[in-house]
Amino acid sequence: MRMTMLAALSAAALLAGAAHAQSPSPAQTPNAPPAASPQAPAAAPAIKSVNVVDLNELPEATKTQVNDIVAKRSAEDNQRLQQAIEGAPMAKTAIEAKGFSSRDVLVAQLNDEGELIVVAKRAG
Repeated sequence: MRMTMLAALSAAALLAGAAHAQSPSPAQTPNAPPAASPQAPAAAPAIKSVNVVDLNELPEATKTQVNDIVAKRSAEDNQRLQQAIEGAPMAKTAIEAKGFSSRDVLVAQLNDEGELIVVAKRAG
């Protein structure tokens, strides 16, 4: 469980970076084909399962780590995370089944096996 949560924590940093990497680059022209790179990252795996964890169920040290990550993110990063959740029906359904909404999601990570780990906190 602790390893899973640590993985979820590291995902927040990856999601923030991935969100920035997806924004269009002003230096690229729309008609230019992408350059083939032998070190290009592989496409993300499809979501096969979703594990939603309430922040209050985590150990204190892990809660602190999650809160530190969330405090360092911008409002734009939070909005991108919410949009990503809204755009993934399987994730949205699992989150709602636990009584959360996309606005409650603090961090999320998709591992190589297709398991999406979501840490959420009820608003209020």
